[in-house]
Amino acid sequence: MNFTGIVIGLSAFLCIGIFHPIVIKAEYYFGVRCWWLFLLLALVCIVASLLTTATIPSTILGVVAFSSLWSILELFKQRKRVEKGWFPKNPKRKDK
Repeated sequence: MNFTGIVIGLSAFLCIGIFHPIVIKAEYYFGVRCWWLFLLLALVCIVASLLTTATIPSTILGVVAFSSLWSILELFKQRKRVEKGWFPKNPKRKDK
């Protein structure tokens, strides 16, 4: 039996599930100004994925990379959700 697809699918599911609360917390504590950290993580994971010869680790790194890139978009969308009142605003943060 080949478990490669199951492992990759589970990894993608977990990665998406992990990035969702990270985006919410990042926007709450730092606003959208931390978008470059997601970009940096994505670039590192893309390079690591290209340099990794094993299929499963390379694929997981690719999933993390593109989840991180998608998180940049979600970070800006999260700001709009906070402005609409769907999520709490951090009262201690001074930026807009």
